[in-house]
Amino acid sequence: MIGTIIYIIGLVLAIKAVLEILKMPIGLVGKIISSVLVLSCSWLGLAVYYFYAKDKLVDWFK
Repeated sequence: MIGTIIYIIGLVLAIKAVLEILKMPIGLVGKIISSVLVLSCSWLGLAVYYFYAKDKLVDWFK
């Protein structure tokens, strides 16, 4: 039961992160790479995105 709740929270946060990435002014390749990394790395990918990479993606994919 608790595992299902944690899974659903992670899924919702991952979808939210991907939607934020898709709205960023970066190229298509950067959006695809970032989205795949966030989705494939689960909680670790979400943590890295929200605590480190969120503000730096635009600079990385210029």
